[in-house]
Amino acid sequence: MAHVKLILLDDVENLGLAGDEVNVAPGYARNFLLPRKLAAKATPGTLRLIESRKIQIAARREKEKVDATALAAKLAGVELSIPMQATEDEQLFGSVTARTVAELLAAQGYVIDHNRIKMEPVKTLGTFEVEIKLHPEVTAMLKLWVVRG
Repeated sequence: MAHVKLILLDDVENLGLAGDEVNVAPGYARNFLLPRKLAAKATPGTLRLIESRKIQIAARREKEKVDATALAAKLAGVELSIPMQATEDEQLFGSVTARTVAELLAAQGYVIDHNRIKMEPVKTLGTFEVEIKLHPEVTAMLKLWVVRG
């Protein structure tokens, strides 16, 4: 099957950074990358446009990294406590997911997309470490306490 040559307009996790030239399956290009304006077809005009924007892209990447590092420092001391109903053997009625953690962080003033929170759903009471991927090079860890509510 033939691949489609694209230029990434934005960073795409597990694929590449903005300005990279990538070969992807036609369906992935047609159904995901192109409609979301994450990539454009690799034409000479697009290549010239990306070359002219390389400095802006590098500056934006550096600013995002600095912002992510500052947010990671703030999140380092954060501990979340979630009261949940549980059985006698400490199994939860339901589960604690990345969306739940994102909502609790938003209530404390930290706006973080739930897709950046890397965790398996928690189904028991206890203490857990939650990884938040703020930037490709910056991750923050926070402590999650699931207590009987």
